[in-house]
Amino acid sequence: MKWLTGLLVVLLLGLQYKLWIGEGSVAEVWQLRQALETQRAENEELRSRNAALDAEVTDLKTGLDAIEERARRDLGMIRRDEVFFQVVEQSGETP
Repeated sequence: MKWLTGLLVVLLLGLQYKLWIGEGSVAEVWQLRQALETQRAENEELRSRNAALDAEVTDLKTGLDAIEERARRDLGMIRRDEVFFQVVEQSGETP
């Protein structure tokens, strides 16, 4: 009878080891759930960024206003009938 009790205790300890420490343990499952939530949040941010980029590409393909805006902002371009003024602030001294 003692050997049966000893065997059951060893089996119980073995199962507890797998549950708390071994592969597929509670701690590992919790860590994987945290990693999954982090990845889902990152994926959502990337989806919204991709949607914004897709909208910008569509706008650039179909409309001239977006192309003109990018040329003005990124390249400093102006139209022929416009006058360009550049305001330079003095650093350090005030007049």
